[in-house]
Amino acid sequence: MTQPDDPWAKWRKPADDAVDRKPSAAVAPIETPKPVKPQPAAAPETPETPVAASAPAKPAAPVEARDDVAPTPPTGTLGVLKKPGSETTGRKRPVRGGALARKPRETPAAPPRQREGARPEGGRPTAAKPRQERPGGEWQEKRRPDGGRQEKFGQGRDGQNRDRRPTGENPWARKPASEAPRGNAGARPPRPEGAERPASPPPAVVASAEAPSGVRLSKVMSERGLCSRREADLWIERGWVFVDGVQVSELGSRIDPDARIEISTEAKKDQAKAVTILLHKPVGYVSGQPEPGCIPAVTLITAENQLPQSGGPEFKPWMLRGLAPAGRLDIDSTGLLVLTSDGRVAKRLIGEDSEAEKEYLVRVSGQMIKGGLDLLRHGLELDGKPLKPAWVKQLNEDQLHFILKEGKKRQIRRMCEQVGLTVIGLKRVRIGRIRLGDLPMGQWRFLRDDEAF
Repeated sequence: MTQPDDPWAKWRKPADDAVDRKPSAAVAPIETPKPVKPQPAAAPETPETPVAASAPAKPAAPVEARDDVAPTPPTGTLGVLKKPGSETTGRKRPVRGGALARKPRETPAAPPRQREGARPEGGRPTAAKPRQERPGGEWQEKRRPDGGRQEKFGQGRDGQNRDRRPTGENPWARKPASEAPRGNAGARPPRPEGAERPASPPPAVVASAEAPSGVRLSKVMSERGLCSRREADLWIERGWVFVDGVQVSELGSRIDPDARIEISTEAKKDQAKAVTILLHKPVGYVSGQPEPGCIPAVTLITAENQLPQSGGPEFKPWMLRGLAPAGRLDIDSTGLLVLTSDGRVAKRLIGEDSEAEKEYLVRVSGQMIKGGLDLLRHGLELDGKPLKPAWVKQLNEDQLHFILKEGKKRQIRRMCEQVGLTVIGLKRVRIGRIRLGDLPMGQWRFLRDDEAF
């Protein structure tokens, strides 16, 4: 069987090129090849250069098919041979859908740093590098005669040798005053030993602002009895107050205590609206702010509970506005209770400097201790504070008569407990110059114009 014609023969290079390069290895087909008879080699054309004689070609031995040897892929494309070294050494394109694996970069490990004069492994100690010259002078190396540690000496800009700190000292240690750096014009000169520290200058005295002179206008009006401090502030804010003929409308204004004070007609009309009510409070009502389950005494101020009197004003609901008790009366006590919206009355009855007397009739039980009556008059304390002197009289075995000038919470009941007595009934019959009189329990009346506390 003859070999078919080679369709690629006209593209092949001349045969003389085959003389210079080595014959390429036979390509094993994928299928099991059959033995091929040897063909005589074609006579090569006369080369331009003489070629050494070669031994006659021997016929190729038949190729045996082996299953354990992988077929060698053909070189080049479509069987065209490539010159040696013409293979592309660049990176190949990755297959679609995948990425080309990147080879990690190898960083050469830095050699371990050795200090000067250290002995390396298996060798001699390295020589210390000479110190580089500095622009200010030349540095020299010098060793101590006794073989101690090395010291450094240098020559400054002025040509003088200056010793440097020996190697090994703490560079951050605080220097003594004698080793302070030279040439620093702003450095403080060292203080000689034993010298006293100069005294620090005295602190500057700041001139304080002058204290305001005079007395607050509202306080002067309250002390003169014109109104209460709260009413005075309200009148000043509304411009109803005149000091020496000048209107004052600024809160906190200070005046001369002897200045002349006048109030406007509007202030007088407003003051005329203030009312004072006298109530005979029964047991079960509280005088001040109501506690849970308690009834305030102000609920008794109604037109039905008013005691009629000749020449008295007619009750109006607006009169309850600003009405407050001037003094306390316990829920278990009865008697006279004053409710007022006039600041002057409240100040006179419950002010800090109030001297208004309160008179009580007290029914007690128990056995009084020896000298208990004298203790009730003076010598007792409540809440760690001594009480003011009181007028106390024993009317009979179970009744006492008290006149006090102060009104602490449950004062009479707590005083009696300290002398062995228990209060079973208490009634207030007088406040200042106003007596309870024949006012029925649960009823009230206005304070008349001719009455005063």
